[in-house]
Amino acid sequence: MNEFSFHNREKILSELTASQFDLIIIGGGITGAGIALDAASRGLKTALIEKNDFAFGTSSRSTKLIHGGLRYLKQFEFGLVKEVGSERAILHKLAPHLVVPEKMLLPLYEKKGLGYWLTSIGLKVYDLLAGVKPEDQRRMLTKLQTLKYEPLLQHDVKGGAIYAEYRTDDARLTIEIMKTAAQHGSMALNYADVKDFLYSNNTISGVKVEDQLSGRAFSINGKVVVSAAGPWVDELREVNKSKQGKRLHLTKGVHIVLPREKLPVAQAIYFDVEDGRMIFAIPRGRTTYVGTTDTNYEGSKDNVVTSHDDAQYLLNAVNTMFPSLHLKMEDIESSWAGLRPLIHEEGKSASELSRKDEIFESSTGLISIAGGKLTGYRKMAERVVNLVAKKYFNDRDLKECFTDKIKFEASEFANFKEVKQYISAIFQKLKLSGFSELTARYLVENFGIQTDLILKQYDARSAHENPELSLLKAELWFCIQYEMITGLQDFFGRRTGLINFDIHRVIKWKLEIANECKSLLNWSEDKMASELKVLDELIHSVQNFNVETLDTRQ
Repeated sequence: MNEFSFHNREKILSELTASQFDLIIIGGGITGAGIALDAASRGLKTALIEKNDFAFGTSSRSTKLIHGGLRYLKQFEFGLVKEVGSERAILHKLAPHLVVPEKMLLPLYEKKGLGYWLTSIGLKVYDLLAGVKPEDQRRMLTKLQTLKYEPLLQHDVKGGAIYAEYRTDDARLTIEIMKTAAQHGSMALNYADVKDFLYSNNTISGVKVEDQLSGRAFSINGKVVVSAAGPWVDELREVNKSKQGKRLHLTKGVHIVLPREKLPVAQAIYFDVEDGRMIFAIPRGRTTYVGTTDTNYEGSKDNVVTSHDDAQYLLNAVNTMFPSLHLKMEDIESSWAGLRPLIHEEGKSASELSRKDEIFESSTGLISIAGGKLTGYRKMAERVVNLVAKKYFNDRDLKECFTDKIKFEASEFANFKEVKQYISAIFQKLKLSGFSELTARYLVENFGIQTDLILKQYDARSAHENPELSLLKAELWFCIQYEMITGLQDFFGRRTGLINFDIHRVIKWKLEIANECKSLLNWSEDKMASELKVLDELIHSVQNFNVETLDTRQ
């Protein structure tokens, strides 16, 4: 049975409690997933546990870009730019369906931003540090060229630049890495909350866990414990009584989603706002999303939502850049908000804090990693596993890190050209049922080659059912069988992204999908009602910006 099937949950629980692990990872975001793949592929017996769903926190709430850190040039973090720049090229090669090229337009104005020549020099340095291919290197534009790229821009624009970035789905990236780690022997469990640590001779020897679905308490034994819990790292350091010295500084980033017809940018654009921040507006399917904010945060880490002020700030930014649009609050379809677990530095504002990662070690052996960027997850994982291998498994003949060569389960594509050919082939199949090319692209960019399994399930369903619903049920079946979803939020949020980019479909089909879950997951009437209630609360929170708390599966 597939190791990532919901139906295999009891077997995984049993094996976690019965085994002795080399490495236990706390946190199922991109960093934890990366560590699990690195460690398991080198030969360490690895377990990962996540107190919510995989990618629940920061790793489903980013700007969804695998980017080279252009803004970090302003902070003179050349090493960070070089590292994440080279990493994005690796990720595009490993998963070209999921890390998709996206040309970014940077408009330039008089007495605003860095100016034409400094921008030109900065982007050239960026290309060199990030190892950008010649055909993708920055191109400076005249005023007329800039307006041709983006007709919505004001005519006082002085020029612009086009440079290379990559678009992704952060939650899908995380789950695919997790599944690939499972192929290399790592075990993983979501909705499993670490309550305390086990100790032997004042050294950590495991974790005490509570299964969030059943309430059952259990323990996992392991030689080394690594906390990659993102915003919750300091909480676990407190449990370990080792929170001293450096600490986390949480900042909130918010994104809003608008219908494409309301914000019809011709392509992705990155622009200055009056307070000096930079904002992205990125087309994605039938929508355009805008972000991000960067404000200090001290609220609930489990219930991070978009406030009215957050949404208004982004609307103001877009309306200032594109004054002809007159966007209003009611134009916003959806939103998401997440936390950046940065390292605190006295006297620095939220946007000035470094995005570098740091590793903390406690006297009892707890290793914690915090900070860092989505793009740099693989190098962060390599640093952690190198430390673990050297300090605790020096007597073993472990492999060196080779995750730069491990293709993800969903990616059998040699390059992006093959991805486009596959999208075209999928569209040829789907258009017979009335689907657009947009649906084919959505399936392939989310599920890669696994789209074949979804369409096989779709073909097996009743011909009398609504095609849109039938396809959604086929996706649900796949996610239950292969991606360990436990409920509606997992499916509509982190596995498909529909809560962000097609919330109308969520609202339209939520009851039918809940009934399908009831059948496939053996839900009671009460369980189904509870899941629908939680989903409705989530829908309300991403569309109504006066809600500051949300009870999600706690």
